[in-house]
Amino acid sequence: MAFFPFFIDIADRKILIAGGGNVALRKAQKLLQYGADITVTAPEICAELERLDGVTLIRRGFTDSDADGVFAVIAATDDRALNSHIYELCTRRNILVNTVDDPENCGFYFPALVRKNNVTVGISTGGTSPVFARYLREKTEELLNAKTLAAGDILARYRPLIKQRFSTEEQRKNAAEAVLEYCTRSGKIPSDSEINELLERL
Repeated sequence: MAFFPFFIDIADRKILIAGGGNVALRKAQKLLQYGADITVTAPEICAELERLDGVTLIRRGFTDSDADGVFAVIAATDDRALNSHIYELCTRRNILVNTVDDPENCGFYFPALVRKNNVTVGISTGGTSPVFARYLREKTEELLNAKTLAAGDILARYRPLIKQRFSTEEQRKNAAEAVLEYCTRSGKIPSDSEINELLERL
């Protein structure tokens, strides 16, 4: 089954990770890129996780009260029964929950992620083929090279001017597409004067 990709601002949101191993480490590393307020609770916490900046560590097993006031929970312990309990607890409390390597006990899933600058791409095969998801992620990383990212930066910088200069949505769309085509077709990153000349001709 295909999943709908929500994009949510998690900056400063409280996210609990139950578990302190390598899987918990990978989840924390992904979430930290987006400014989440992460707490890890586990009797044993791996050294790499201990060294992560911005993570609160609680060295004990999970208790139900750990989920109080959190936005989301990642169940990443090596105890399947505990992970199932965490899922059921969070489901009752309407808390987003991801149980690692257990799709049946997930309220949300981690996609294969590509992030470069302000661009984030999430890829999911609905759990049917992680290898294909990894292949698509690698291809996306190739696409998001210095040239295409520079084009995105130019479009972002000129968006206010385009909105000011062109009165209709159709005109604005055509102007933005013209700038994008010019940026990607050019063998170099266009200068501001070249972009302004292009917009003057539209």
